[in-house]
Amino acid sequence: MESFIVRYRNLVVMLALLMLQLVGLAVQVRRTASGTSTLEDTDPRGVRVIRLWANAVVSPPERLIHSSTTGMATMWSNYIDLVHVRQQNRNLENTVDRLRLEQAALLEDARQGQRLQAMLGFQQKYIYSTLAAQVYGSSGSDRSHVFYIDKGSHEGLKPDMAVITAEGIVGKVRDVFPHTAQVLAVNDPTSGAGAILETTRIRGVLRGNALGQLEVVGVTADERIQPGEHVLTAGGDLIFPRGLAVGVVKKVVRDPDRDGLVDIILTPAAPLDRLDEVLVITSTEPRFPPQDEKDLAASAAEQGTVPAGIKDQMKASEIMGEKLPGLIDPNLPPDQQPLNDSSNPNPAAQPPQPLHPDEFSPSANDGSGATPEANSTPKANHPSAAPADPGSGTTPSSKQKPQSIPPRNP
Repeated sequence: MESFIVRYRNLVVMLALLMLQLVGLAVQVRRTASGTSTLEDTDPRGVRVIRLWANAVVSPPERLIHSSTTGMATMWSNYIDLVHVRQQNRNLENTVDRLRLEQAALLEDARQGQRLQAMLGFQQKYIYSTLAAQVYGSSGSDRSHVFYIDKGSHEGLKPDMAVITAEGIVGKVRDVFPHTAQVLAVNDPTSGAGAILETTRIRGVLRGNALGQLEVVGVTADERIQPGEHVLTAGGDLIFPRGLAVGVVKKVVRDPDRDGLVDIILTPAAPLDRLDEVLVITSTEPRFPPQDEKDLAASAAEQGTVPAGIKDQMKASEIMGEKLPGLIDPNLPPDQQPLNDSSNPNPAAQPPQPLHPDEFSPSANDGSGATPEANSTPKANHPSAAPADPGSGTTPSSKQKPQSIPPRNP
């Protein structure tokens, strides 16, 4: 080392002086933002060149060390230190499954709430009394279309009660147990009901076929029956009330067993394959809203014919009959009665006279000019004839005329 310095002493001294000069120059010179170099006295806002050189020398190794450290940490955490990753993965999978089940449960609750809300609205507006029930089981066979509901005899259910939904009919109660009941669906081959087409008013028997389809059998071929026509209950089977929705005509096929007749295949109005809640018609007595019952009670109280409570519902015809006026008013004289009033522009027609007058007609005339009173005198040979009064020489009919009894106002 000493021999090198001694040998190249002049060169080393010159290089050292040159380095000192460069360092002194780098300390004094500043690099501006525009890239030009100026002295420190002229522009003190620039960066010294010595700092730029130091940064250029130190930055590459620093970046290399930082990148190496980051890469080693990533490799350790992602590829080497995986002791608890599998357990964490299992926990996350369990959490995802639980959240999916909760989401499905919430979605089902929301759908059930919508169905129950629609059923409650239909139940409040329906004229007959109904009982809501939950469907919880089926027969488990493709040939038998029966299912079970969670209401039975303790809730008032009886066989042959109609089971419906807000969309249409479902079936009828077949077997009743204390807390459950078995329902026979309308698409079962052993089921049956009366049906009528809404537009053409053609009637038929509703039942299910071997494929579980709903059809109306025994219908005479008619060109007016077209797909899309609605079918309703006819009400003649004494199970389903009249006017309930059955389904829509899907197609018309020829009856293979009977010539001239066709079978009408229907699309059921109620979802028979996915029932959840149903309504059982427990009573066919019409029920009215509270306001209508109050109006009927007030009307009946004014007439005074029935108690104000109206335990039994009155028919509309009876109520209208009580309010209609009669043809004879007992408060008017005979010449002003509706039958005898000549001032009425539309007088009532007089009752027709008998073609052959007889002794029993009070206004009959035998053609001899006798008055009705004389003609109505009992004959002597009549068993009910009373003997004449010898002192007066008059018959009982000549003494006193029978008084006509005015009819009561209905």
